[in-house]
Amino acid sequence: MITLYGIPNSDTVKKARLWLTEHGVEHQFHDFKKQGVPEAALDQWLAALGWEPLVNRKGTTWRKLDEATRAAVVDATSARALMLAQPSVIKRPVVQWSNGVTVGFDAEVWHSRR
Repeated sequence: MITLYGIPNSDTVKKARLWLTEHGVEHQFHDFKKQGVPEAALDQWLAALGWEPLVNRKGTTWRKLDEATRAAVVDATSARALMLAQPSVIKRPVVQWSNGVTVGFDAEVWHSRR
């Protein structure tokens, strides 16, 4: 089963969920706000993608962090701690496919994954 991780009010997550539904891709949704970030899954994402693609430095949550907190994110360990404490800083959506994980929404990439 494909799992899409994110927050429901994110425009990109809305587009991604709609795309999956329109293409008949069975999936489940994991809401970071209500269900938190599953640590084991986060560790898999970090191993597969690295920490940089997972930290959304363009988002509101990142911009609202104080400079010291932002400056302290320098490696996978510090990024992991921040993502667990502030799930909204994770770039969305994160999708766990049967054959790997992606971050962000790209219809072309997703078409080859489904």
